[in-house]
Amino acid sequence: MKTVKKVTLAIVIFILLITGASCIVVTNENEYSLIRQFGRIDRVVSKAGISFKLPFIQSVDTLPRQILLYDLSSSDVITSDKKTMICDSYILWHIVDPTKFAQTLNGSVTAAEGRLDAIVYNSTKNIISSTTQDDVISGRNGGLSQAILNNIGTALDQYGIEILSFETKKLDLPSDNKAAVYERMISERDNIAATYTAEGSSEAQIIRNTTDMEVTVMLSEAEKEAEILIAEGEAEYMRILAEAYNDESKQEFYSLVRSLDALKLSMQGGNKTVILSPDSPIAQIFYGK
Repeated sequence: MKTVKKVTLAIVIFILLITGASCIVVTNENEYSLIRQFGRIDRVVSKAGISFKLPFIQSVDTLPRQILLYDLSSSDVITSDKKTMICDSYILWHIVDPTKFAQTLNGSVTAAEGRLDAIVYNSTKNIISSTTQDDVISGRNGGLSQAILNNIGTALDQYGIEILSFETKKLDLPSDNKAAVYERMISERDNIAATYTAEGSSEAQIIRNTTDMEVTVMLSEAEKEAEILIAEGEAEYMRILAEAYNDESKQEFYSLVRSLDALKLSMQGGNKTVILSPDSPIAQIFYGK
């Protein structure tokens, strides 16, 4: 009888231990614990630690709470100017509503990646198909990624997931037409540079012409002022001479000086002979008249 009691006690203790263990729920730092009752979600435990559930009635499922990486397959996309490009990208995402995630995707990360693949690819295709090839290439510094995320919008809210980042590992041209496209882009940039150079030369010529015209006007004004000053000076000179030789004695002296100046000028050069008529003012000087 003692042996039966011991065995029975051991069985009871064992059952109690199993029951107690089934009541404990351990939630790790990087996961959600979904407490289900008869298959339906009763509550979600998002804080790390120990919680409890009803034994045998409630069950526990776990979902990842960390940031997940999904590498999308490389695919061909066509730009608005009908050029083919190769897009190879990846996304960082996480679960923000574990209840929606479990209800819509059965708590499957694989099913979530399938939805992400379709939605992100469609958004990428739509954005690139409305953008020229040149703009796609120039938008690889972040503008294209943001446009794709904006195009996705709230499409993933129904699944309880959120994309944190979309990055392109490769967004390039197919090897067979890469060289031709780069040559065309270089040619277009050369044409733009030539246009800027021509516009700059035209503007410089306009500035030079304006400056030359202003200099010409200024020189003309200066010459005009100089002529006026010369004329005023000569008039003043003549007035002074007129005042100086106003009486007869001075007039005779002035006539003598002017006659000598005229004689001096006439004897310049190799010919030193001067023929004068007796009644010329110069001859009369020598006659003492």
